[in-house]
Amino acid sequence: MIPDQQPMAPTGHPPGWYGDPWHMAPWRWWDGESWTAHIGQANRSKPRLPAWLSVPVLLGIAATVISMLLLLVYSPGATLVGAILGMVPLFIVLPVLSWLDRVEPEPRSSRIHALLWGAAVAGFVSGVVNSLVALSAGEAWAAVVSAPLIEELMKGLGIYWALRRREVDGVMDGIVYAGWVALGFAMIENVLYFADAVEQGILTQVFILRAVLTPFAHPLFTAWIGLAIGLAVARRQSVAANAFWGYGLAVASHAAWNGSLTYAGESGNQAAIGIAAGCFVLLFFAAVLTVILIRRDQQRKFTELVPILARRYGLTAEEVGVFGDWQRMLATRRAMARPKRRYFDRVHAALARLALFHRRDGGSDPATEQLLAGQLQQARAAQLEAATGSR
Repeated sequence: MIPDQQPMAPTGHPPGWYGDPWHMAPWRWWDGESWTAHIGQANRSKPRLPAWLSVPVLLGIAATVISMLLLLVYSPGATLVGAILGMVPLFIVLPVLSWLDRVEPEPRSSRIHALLWGAAVAGFVSGVVNSLVALSAGEAWAAVVSAPLIEELMKGLGIYWALRRREVDGVMDGIVYAGWVALGFAMIENVLYFADAVEQGILTQVFILRAVLTPFAHPLFTAWIGLAIGLAVARRQSVAANAFWGYGLAVASHAAWNGSLTYAGESGNQAAIGIAAGCFVLLFFAAVLTVILIRRDQQRKFTELVPILARRYGLTAEEVGVFGDWQRMLATRRAMARPKRRYFDRVHAALARLALFHRRDGGSDPATEQLLAGQLQQARAAQLEAATGSR
């Protein structure tokens, strides 16, 4: 049953349609923990898919599962080895993405969706296109031309999907979602590469190159698109125009990497692989330095804005003390039990979005501010209820 009044803090209420507290629609879906992007009229049915799924992802998962089952039938041993080793880069890249995400924690469902988009949607579509190009024009064309174009396009669409859900608020968000999409794509691609390497007897070389030396290759390529989209959002510029140059840089760096490996493989010049790997390592450290500087700048600006946010949105002195000191905030979070961290992260994320909102160019936007302030109110209410309920 749809309630007649608008609940401002439905924490503990079962999932369902409630009056939209931001008055942007008659009703908004409450998933039991937070408000979602699902809005509509009265008497609507429950949203068909949870937030971590979408129709493209669902179709991509079905196609990917069928493909993997066919590979298991054709070559079970090599495919199993490839699937196991393909997870290794996950444990290398995931901690870095989690570290980046501390600036403005993204919803778990959104990160899972980005990962699945990269693995199922981008991975499957790119695999089909690259296979067709390889059959018609040769492996070199597929590696140097087709792969950079189609793979970066499909991964970029994963970032755009997050933007469409209003989950990209600035530069760091764009980079984080680029990393999650690219990580999902790399996992599926590594399964195929490692399985093929087992068949050819070159598993050790391929594993060292892809899993040890260059696990951040795809995140680095796609980061250009995330950076461009994040800048467009932060500066209120054209997303399409910025995404175009970001996509161009992603394709260029991807093509340069694939081209060097293709040349080394066809010419037998093993030194070329070493040079390419060395250049990639230098690019990696340059990217790391850039991201660290961006992250520190975001941290500094966030903590500087906390007193202003406190006056505008009624934060307590304890909240100002915690969120106004980055090291204290991290220490407070580490001391919490895991269930409580989720509520803490929601408050942090809501504050970070409001901080980004007040830093953007382009004047005021009362409707957006009301929406973000409502999210902060819901997050604080949920955290308070969780704290008092556990005593």
